[in-house]
Amino acid sequence: MTERPQMMTITDQAAERVKALLASRGKPSAGVRIGIRTKGCSGMSYTLEFADDKNEFDEVVEDKGVRVFIDPKATMFIIGTQMDFVEDKLESGFTFENPNEKGRCGCGESFHV
Repeated sequence: MTERPQMMTITDQAAERVKALLASRGKPSAGVRIGIRTKGCSGMSYTLEFADDKNEFDEVVEDKGVRVFIDPKATMFIIGTQMDFVEDKLESGFTFENPNEKGRCGCGESFHV
C-alpha cells in the first residue's frame, strides 16, 4: 500500500502569523483557505483568505495549532508544499516552497507546474 504524500506542511513562523491574523480579525474563523488562481506572467498564483467554515470538498491540514483549508481546485498543485512566513526590512509575507513548480516568473509573484 502506497502512503499518500503529505498535502502541506506549515513552518512555525507561518503558524504564528496565521494565529495572529485570526486573532486580529475580530470574529471567529475556522482557519485560512489556500487556493490557486490564474495570474501573472507564469500562469498561477496562490491565494490566501479567511475561512469561516469548511467547504464540502476542502482538504484540511491541521498543524502547529492552525487549520488550513485547501480549495479542491488547488489540491493537485499544492501537494507537498511548505508554507512559510518571512519578514525582512523590505517586505514580509507568506511564501510557498512547492516541489511541483517547474518555474517562476522573475518577480516571484506567479509560477507554473
